[in-house]
Amino acid sequence: MQIDKLRGKELDQLFKAILSLKDVEECYRFFDDLTTVNEIQSLAQRLEVARMLREGSTYHKIEDETGASTATISRVKRCLNYGNDAYEMVLDRIYQNKR
Repeated sequence: MQIDKLRGKELDQLFKAILSLKDVEECYRFFDDLTTVNEIQSLAQRLEVARMLREGSTYHKIEDETGASTATISRVKRCLNYGNDAYEMVLDRIYQNKR
């Protein structure tokens, strides 16, 4: 994993903080304090790109609907194809929770 290079006390603290959040409202509050608007929009955009790629959307449609660059779309696609299956994991969980 690429993130292994960053592994340590500070990153552990961040992940534990995220895992401690109890609901979506707490997430809004925490990420509002933690990130800039652009940072949180980029994260949300990548997850939406992953969802759309998984559903078979074209790069053109994804660009039009999300505003993501082809570089971002390609990176997300590479993660879907060769990554740690984390996008699949969370999208599956979100989908299961909506039933």
